[in-house]
Amino acid sequence: MDIQMKRGLLDICVLAAIKNEDSYGYQIIKDLKPYVELSESTLYPILRRLESAELLTVREAAHNGRLRKYYGITPLGLKRIDDFKEEWQEIMSIYRFVTKEDEKID
Repeated sequence: MDIQMKRGLLDICVLAAIKNEDSYGYQIIKDLKPYVELSESTLYPILRRLESAELLTVREAAHNGRLRKYYGITPLGLKRIDDFKEEWQEIMSIYRFVTKEDEKID
């Protein structure tokens, strides 16, 4: 898969994982596991990038005697998910065009 496309899809997956409630790194990885394999070394740069783009917020809270970072989605992050849903319709249209010849072969 094209690295830029995969990067964009992972961004959307992370935003979707925190869409309904704030979460932290390990929980985000667990939530995404049934859908996409994501390591900590991949997740944390994504989280920093999304924070820089103001698509999510970060807050620290004590948990078992240490600070844990919680990530929450911003209105801009929610808009990015909505934009992705619209873009996905175009991607699916392109996919159908590309695979239409495959249907004729079968």
